[in-house]
Amino acid sequence: MIKLNSKNSLLIVFGTLALALILFFPKIFLANNIYYVSKDINKLYAHYISLKEENKFLAQQLEDMKFKNQIEDSLIIYSIEEAYDKNNN
Repeated sequence: MIKLNSKNSLLIVFGTLALALILFFPKIFLANNIYYVSKDINKLYAHYISLKEENKFLAQQLEDMKFKNQIEDSLIIYSIEEAYDKNNN
């Protein structure tokens, strides 16, 4: 049996502490890394969602501009044709 004097007690305590750190450090390290990576993923996902919504908005604006351009072009062509018909008659 081990004699428990102050020097042996300190060695046992430090040995136990070192063993506990060796066993639990990888788990703590991995848990922290998983936490920070998931925070980054959530932030990137929020940016992705907002960019997706902005893309929908911009696509709708583009459609509106195309439609407006087609209407204006048809009105201009119609007015040019009317002016041409009036000049020829």
